[in-house]
Amino acid sequence: MFCALCVKKMIAVLVLLIIKPGTINADWSVRLENPNPCAVKGSSVELRCSYNYPDGETVQKTAWYKGDLVDGLWKRVALSHLPSYQNRSEYVGDLQHNCSLALHDLQNDDAGYYYFRFDTNTYGRHSKTSVYLTVTELKARVHPERVRAGDNVTLECGASCQLPNTVWFKNGHPVSKPNFTVQAEDAGNYLCAVEGQESVQSDPVTLDVQYSPLNVTVEVSQAGLLMVGSSVNLTCSSVANPAADSYTWYRSTSPSSLLQVGSGQVLSLPSVEASHTGLYFCQTRNRLGESNSTHVLLTVTETDNHRLILLVGIGVKVAILLLLPLLVIWIWRQWRNSASETENHDYENIRAIKRVEG
Repeated sequence: MFCALCVKKMIAVLVLLIIKPGTINADWSVRLENPNPCAVKGSSVELRCSYNYPDGETVQKTAWYKGDLVDGLWKRVALSHLPSYQNRSEYVGDLQHNCSLALHDLQNDDAGYYYFRFDTNTYGRHSKTSVYLTVTELKARVHPERVRAGDNVTLECGASCQLPNTVWFKNGHPVSKPNFTVQAEDAGNYLCAVEGQESVQSDPVTLDVQYSPLNVTVEVSQAGLLMVGSSVNLTCSSVANPAADSYTWYRSTSPSSLLQVGSGQVLSLPSVEASHTGLYFCQTRNRLGESNSTHVLLTVTETDNHRLILLVGIGVKVAILLLLPLLVIWIWRQWRNSASETENHDYENIRAIKRVEG
């Protein structure tokens, strides 16, 4: 009799399933919206998720799990039971229909399978499928790494999976586009990041731009007129990559006269003569090319004009210092004489008045 009753109940259940197919399972679902996300180590990722249940049910509890091998068996372990996820996992869903999860400061060990479960007052359900999270690291590349000014360069931000838009920085400043024609000033360190998560960046990669000498200048150790017998040094400087390895000095005494007068970065003239007067410039060279500096004028005179001017100036100052006290004394005497004359005049007027009154 017991078995007959069991059979009747089973038949009743089967009839219900046939009459109302899907009644038990149709309204229970978990939808994982990004089942294969890829994120950069150190960044954040959101596992977007939604879930449904029949009317009349009330969600009591939600939880996310990670699939892991435990003692050789595949198990789903709640993130709340994994110490490494404390303060890094954030349930951003609710007890209605949103079951999204945010993971912060991603580490390589965070890669793997994730599952969602929710429990109502009558039923509990796991997601049938999982989210597989890939954690990658950015790798910046420059193609080619060594170029000459005028060549084309491509910046590539690599990862082990497909990433959204990436952005580039050079020495901390944004780069407008990853393909460009390089100039000398484009040399430097480049790194990339995912747009919107610029705080997590790749290791830098160096772009080496080679070019012939630029900005060639000459510095003169003594400015102005030079006396015969004095010394002067001319120093040539430039910006080049590779650095300039040849310096040649020239003197021009007329538009058609050019004389090589030395080599090396410094041209030293220990005892100049009048014949050293002229326009000087240096020519720098590396294996990519050469460039000339602007001209500087050296004027050598046989008269020590500077000393003469200095002596005249000193003489004028001494004369002023000597004459100034005399001028002050003269003015003072003139004032005293004027005061004395006024006093005598007043005295004589008083005497004249007294005579008249007497």
